[in-house]
Amino acid sequence: MNRPVNGPLPAPGRTRLLAFGSSAGAVRRSREFTRDALVSWHWLPAAAEEQRTAEEQQTDQERRTAAEDVLLMVSELVTNACRHAPGGVRELRLNWDGVRLRAEVADACPIPPGLLRSAAPGWPGGHGLRVVDRLARAWGWAPEGRGKRVWLEVPAPPDRHAHRARRVPHIPHVHHTPHIPQAPRTHRD
Repeated sequence: MNRPVNGPLPAPGRTRLLAFGSSAGAVRRSREFTRDALVSWHWLPAAAEEQRTAEEQQTDQERRTAAEDVLLMVSELVTNACRHAPGGVRELRLNWDGVRLRAEVADACPIPPGLLRSAAPGWPGGHGLRVVDRLARAWGWAPEGRGKRVWLEVPAPPDRHAHRARRVPHIPHVHHTPHIPQAPRTHRD
């Protein structure tokens, strides 16, 4: 299990929930909420720390990049819920178990998400799930009441102290082109 930058490991199964009353400002609120969770779960290095080696500085940069990817993917899922679901996004749930982070966005639209076969390059719209598909280890959806819950999972960021301990092997993401699902579907490596 990876050690955090400072302090004890978060408790396994730590979950945070953000409920939305409306879609107004939902993307901004979801990014702030997610960033706060990532800071408390030590995904981001502390602002002022002891002298760091070049390897630790590189790992800090990799951790920042992993956190920025999570913020981007959460923004994309929330944006899709705001744009395509009647009533917009209902909730954002983050679960960190020390090994992987799972982000879930619930909305009131039962229509399953799907990758567009071809989004116009350079034009807005149609690229969000493609970004999630390329950055997440896995993503999928499940029906929930009259709507659905779209989720994504990412592995833990590099451990800053990994040079002192055994490194966890990198699991590469294998790109695939899924079809539009007819039933709950999971997209995995």
